[in-house]
Amino acid sequence: MNCPDCGAEPVVFGVPASLQEFVPGTERAVALCPACFRLQPATEPPAEPAFERIHGSFPTDPGVAVPMALLLGLLDELALYRSEISTLLERVERAGVDPLLLLSRLARDPDIDSEVDLDTRRHQLEQLL
Repeated sequence: MNCPDCGAEPVVFGVPASLQEFVPGTERAVALCPACFRLQPATEPPAEPAFERIHGSFPTDPGVAVPMALLLGLLDELALYRSEISTLLERVERAGVDPLLLLSRLARDPDIDSEVDLDTRRHQLEQLL
């Protein structure tokens, strides 16, 4: 399954029950495109998701990687998912990862072609915190 927007191979991962409320649907697995950061429903998540394919500095521990991946997938709808994004930011920070620094690194990667201006979103997220 490739991303319907850009054709890249997405990273498929399961969503634990504790994070289910942050998925814009009822799926128990989703796929995040590592090139454009679109979320889409998925089936059959692998036991070991390949989060490192998103970026070299992306966390690989599912306890941090899943909320960060969901956060990235929701960024294009900041106004709609403001409270969810805020909660996910806090979870990632509590787990010891700086989500704003990670967004800066992603924004500077020439292989990432997000339709969302990551630098602008980073600034907006700073205001949320």
